[in-house]
Amino acid sequence: MESELTRAIQERLSAMGAARIAERVWAGDHTVWSADPTEISNRLGWLHVHERTLAEAAEITQFARLTIGEGFEAVVLLGMGGSSLAPEVFATSFGAEQPRLFVLDSTDPRQIAAAEAQFDLERALFVISSKSGGTIETRSQMEYFWAKAPHGRQFIAITDPGSELARIGEGRGFRRVFLNDPNIGGRYSALSYFGMVPAALCGIDIAEVLRRGAELAARCGPDDPLAENPGVELGLLMGEAALAGRDKLTLVLPEEIETLGHWIEQLVAESTGKHARGILPVEREELGPPELYGRDRVFVAYREDPALEALQAAGHPVLRLPQAGAVDLGAEMFRWMFATAVAGYVLELNPFDQPNVEEAKKASAEVLKGRPVASSTGSLAEALATVRGGDFISILAYLPRSPKMAGRLERVRHALRERYRVATTIGFGPRYLHSTGQLHKGGPNCGVFILVDDPADEDLEIPGAPYTFGQLEEAQALGDLAALKHHGRRVARVSLAELEAVAGTRA
Repeated sequence: MESELTRAIQERLSAMGAARIAERVWAGDHTVWSADPTEISNRLGWLHVHERTLAEAAEITQFARLTIGEGFEAVVLLGMGGSSLAPEVFATSFGAEQPRLFVLDSTDPRQIAAAEAQFDLERALFVISSKSGGTIETRSQMEYFWAKAPHGRQFIAITDPGSELARIGEGRGFRRVFLNDPNIGGRYSALSYFGMVPAALCGIDIAEVLRRGAELAARCGPDDPLAENPGVELGLLMGEAALAGRDKLTLVLPEEIETLGHWIEQLVAESTGKHARGILPVEREELGPPELYGRDRVFVAYREDPALEALQAAGHPVLRLPQAGAVDLGAEMFRWMFATAVAGYVLELNPFDQPNVEEAKKASAEVLKGRPVASSTGSLAEALATVRGGDFISILAYLPRSPKMAGRLERVRHALRERYRVATTIGFGPRYLHSTGQLHKGGPNCGVFILVDDPADEDLEIPGAPYTFGQLEEAQALGDLAALKHHGRRVARVSLAELEAVAGTRA
């Protein structure tokens, strides 16, 4: 690791000890991050929620067994961002297949139709997951499936007390409404009902996941030496590296828990990407030789890779974390949550708010009302001509998310990385709006955004709404495009065919 970065971390560690930062975090002291307690004092429940869910693990597991025992073959999770990412990580990492988990965090009619074709409506259990209870994507999906299967026994809600979803669940006779601790933000909710209930429904041993999470939380506790605190170690590296210009956090994950990268991406990008600062996680990138990377990279690895030695020898910081498998996810999620809180302290920002997220939502609402928004862009060639060292290229794909589509976009992003030698990321819309979207607009202006928009040939109606899923998806694409332009971001809107042609990856 670079000597200057090492020295900065050591100096910060001493300052943290003198200021009793770890103790103040656990005491819920909002001044660690801001003099203003807004969206801090009521967002620290994640520090202890694993204790509650561990105490209830046996009851949650029994509920899940009895429910699935009634013959449900599919669990269909309708949610966005923090409500959907953790359950997806658990299911894919544990290889849960019976019942199969379908995560619908899209408004793309092709993706919804493709998922629906894979399960029997009468044997599907729908989990409606939303902290606020008013997320437009989740509400639209709920109404779509409720019209097809209007039976309360097939529906479960996970939400905050007093939300509209809680009222709907009670009114429609949902099998159960789980009321989560309201003092937890969505991206910090993995070890609460939002993550644990869907995991239990998939047959995962949530008690063991939570026990390991509790062990890691204890190691991050206020009484242990800061130098031995695993959350502080990671958080200081993230924060100090970003201050030194190494703000592209490149994740090296084993295949078993590779989807953890999606969850880390949301947690870190949405928590730190604001006030022209931020850390961009880069996940699912194939490691290459040192000459492909600029001085804006820092690597965090859970597995060994021959490329890491060469990267470290070339001066790139590399933090190696202990090997982890599916059963360690509770521990690793707590590590990253605590580390992100520490990185927020280092960067002098509130890691629990998301001040720019509403902008795209408001612009999308204008489109749905028939009002024009700024949506014209220059060409892709013009946008790419502006790429400089320290930038990143982000593909924002309003397309159906599938392994085949992801593979096509991965080939594009790696071709662009090799050509421009900058970090590249992929986000499926509108999913990324609840993840990296905050950093895109609130972080440093070093992104070149490629919005890929191929409208579906067939559409789906949303019961009770004056617009279809296709129209909602198009409004979300245009709304985010307008928000990016408002912040002076470099952006081009293209078709998938045009993008592949420019990248040279068209089959």
